[in-house]
Parts: sequence; structure tokens; C-alpha cells
Amino acid sequence: MTELSGGPALPQERRVVTAIPGPKSQELWARKQNTVAAGVGAVLPVFVKRAGGGVLEDVDGNSLIDFGSGIAVTSVGNSAEAVVRRATAQLADFTHTCAMVTPYESYVEVCELLAELTPGDHAKKSALFNSGAEAVENAVKIARAYTKRQAVVVFDHGYHGRTNLTMALTAKNMPYKHGFGPFAPEVYRVPVAYPYRWLTGPENCAQEAAEQVITQITKQIGAENVAAIIIEPVLGEGGFIEPAKGFLPAVANFAKENGIVFVADEIQSGFCRTGQWFACEDEGVVPDLITTAKGIAGGLPLAAVTGRAEIMDAAHAGGLGGTYGGNPVACAAAVGSIETMRELDLNAKAKRIEEVMKGRLTALQEKFDIIGEVRGRGAMIAIELVKSGSKDPNPEATGAIAKACHQEGLLVLTTGTFGNVLRFLPPLVIGEDLLNEGLDILEGAFGAL
Repeated sequence: MTELSGGPALPQERRVVTAIPGPKSQELWARKQNTVAAGVGAVLPVFVKRAGGGVLEDVDGNSLIDFGSGIAVTSVGNSAEAVVRRATAQLADFTHTCAMVTPYESYVEVCELLAELTPGDHAKKSALFNSGAEAVENAVKIARAYTKRQAVVVFDHGYHGRTNLTMALTAKNMPYKHGFGPFAPEVYRVPVAYPYRWLTGPENCAQEAAEQVITQITKQIGAENVAAIIIEPVLGEGGFIEPAKGFLPAVANFAKENGIVFVADEIQSGFCRTGQWFACEDEGVVPDLITTAKGIAGGLPLAAVTGRAEIMDAAHAGGLGGTYGGNPVACAAAVGSIETMRELDLNAKAKRIEEVMKGRLTALQEKFDIIGEVRGRGAMIAIELVKSGSKDPNPEATGAIAKACHQEGLLVLTTGTFGNVLRFLPPLVIGEDLLNEGLDILEGAFGAL
């Protein structure tokens, strides 16, 4: 076996030895421009050579602090030991048979772990796929098969993928939907309880938003026509919005009372990211179906729909699947990823990251009035930037701060419907020294704005 050069053994230090991007990255970027479709962009055009723990090392020898985790994918760190060990062993045995042709144990093992870890003590089953969008799309298929209904309800600021159906479910036009229609029908959008921007104030948000949702569904769609209500317990691409407390339980109860399948999209928020295995646990919400991907397999492509056995069994044999869905190498990696989460108690580590980040960011908010709100849970933290003296979104400052951080060797991501949110998704294994160094860089970027 080739000696590993990345992973946990990679030196955990920030190191900036060239301009970012450096000359080798620029050369590779030029090659990319010649052969890769223009629609495939990049937040930061540095080409990674090795990664592990809380750092990314590029081809020019720069070592960047990672506050992105590949968009919440490498929560256990890049090339985590158990992930590499199990995936390597599986590679040596076989790479693929197609689970729909000749199955294998690791597919079953992942489904057993999902039944154990997801909320609720009811009988559960799962189906495995490749991506979050696939998982959401199949959750809709399953809900429609079970209820014999067609309508699907989603929320303002929600994001669910880039396939045709999931583009219809997604709220934001640019860059996800613009020019790609027409979209799938029978999709209806309702308000979400966004406390910071609720017109009558955060104290009224949960009740008023839930009342609006229920009224719109009953009057405009008809609850008896709704197959599924789909929501992210923490809205990711919408800006790391935490719905006001009480909103999710109210919507889930309405769904239960009306025979509607309640789907929690935990693709970005799941697997210890918020300090709990799944974000919906925060208010004791038990979804009928839960979609997962991103953090499940330590960087390998895997996704799942998990839910009540009677709902999952509604689709006919052959109705669910896909050539690569539940690939054995990805399944082995998922077992290793979950093993790592348990052994290192990554829920506790996520809570500690929240404690450190919120403390530092709240202090930063007191110094800079363009920080309108600090929010999030665990290692899923964000700051919303506004124009001084108002709540008007400030995407220009957001972009400038991100760029300044990148130049200093800190990878940060932007998000939000208005493009005015800085989101932080560090690997859950990041060292506290690197975490604080990254926050120092962020503070310096605000000071220089």
C-alpha cells in the first residue's frame, strides 16, 4: 500500500508561501478553462494536492485553514484513517457489482446504521443513492407512491439540488435555476420562519409563519392533495437559517394530522454537523423520511433516504435504485466515517466549535455593525452582513471579506438568498489553535474593510 501523505498526519499549520492562487494553480486553472465546462466554477481556484485535519495543501505548497469541509462533506477530516482503511480494503476486494444485480453486506450495514442513528424508534428502512439531489428526488417518489398524492410543499430560502425536480424545489434562482426551466410541476412554496427578517419580530415568527404555512396549504393547495412537506431543519444555501423554535414541530404535527409525509432534508446539517446526529433532534422532531448525503461517507459519493418502513416499502420492486447507488467502496467509507464520529465523539467537538466560534463572532459583531446576526449550531455557523444602520443585505462586503480571507490562507464560503452570509463549516476534527487562527484572520479582514 502506498504511504499516505495527507489525512490526519498532515502538518496542522497555515502556510502561505506564494500569492493565492500560486503559479502552479494558475497554470492548472488555465488548463481547466480549456477543457472544463464554464458552468463548473470554483470558490477559490487553488488546486489541492493533499488535505487532512483542518488544512488543505495546494500544488504551490500553501497550506490553507479549511472552514469549508467541501461544503460539510469531510466532517471527519480528509482521508480519515478509518475511512481510508475500510475503503482501501473494499477496493482490493471488488469495486462494483451494482447492488440491484448482486448485493453485498456493506450496503446492508449502512442501512442498519442509518436505522439506528436517525430519529425515532419505529421500524425503518433505507435506500442508497449517489448525491443529495438524488436522495431528495427519491424521497418525493416514495412519498407520492405511499400517499397516492402529487403535490409537494417546500419553503422560502430552501435548497434541495440541481436536478430538474430539485431545481423546482429550490428557492434561489441564480445560480441554481436561471435559464434551466421549465421545471417539474406540482411544487408549492410557503414561508419559512426566518427570525432575523420576520417583519413583526422574532418573538412572533414561529407562530405567525406556521399559521401562514397551514393557511396556504389548506386554502391554496388542499392538504388532501399534498404528498410531502420537505424542509431543511437548518436551511443551508438559504443562509444557515434556523427556523424559529416551535415552527418545525408545528409543521410536522400538521403533516401528521393530514396524512402528509414530513421529510427532513439533513443533507448539509446531518451527521454531527450541528452537535447532534441530526439537526431535527434539537426540537424532538421525528420525520417520516430523512435525506442524507455530504458528511455520511467522509468524502465519497453516497446518499440515502431513510424512513418509516411502511412508507419506504410503498415503491414497487425496481422502482428505486441506480447503477452506482450504494457503491461498495462508498458504503465501506460510510462505515468508517460513522466509526470515526463515534470514537472521537464528534458531536461534542461540534459543540465546542460552536462555543469558540460564537464567542469570537459575537465579540466581532459588537465591533462591526455590518454584522447583523450571528447564528447557527455546532460547526454550522454563519454571520449575516448588512449595510450599516439597516438590515439591507450587504453582498459586496461579504464578497470582499471572503476574498481577503482567501488571500491570507483561510478558506471561507458565502451563501444566502441575498448573497450576504459568510458560512463556516470547519472539519469537526479541526484543532482549536487552527480554529482561532482562522478567526483571527477573519477579524483582520473586517478591520481592513
